Amino acid sequence: NLFPIPMLDGGHLVYYAIESVRGKPLGPDAQEWGFRIGFSLVIMLMVVGTWNDVVRLLSMAFGG
Repeated sequence: NLFPIPMLDGGHLVYYAIESVRGKPLGPDAQEWGFRIGFSLVIMLMVVGTWNDVVRLLSMAFGG
């Protein structure tokens, strides 16, 4: 959860760090884009993990 991906807790820590350096929070548009990018990264990680599991199971099932 502490990875600096905006959807996760680590991403919130990054936003807080940016806010402390700038002295003001990021705008809503910047936060929204950060969350979109973070969501995309999490979904891609899930797809890759699922793909690897399926390939491994199929290779074990068919003697690969």
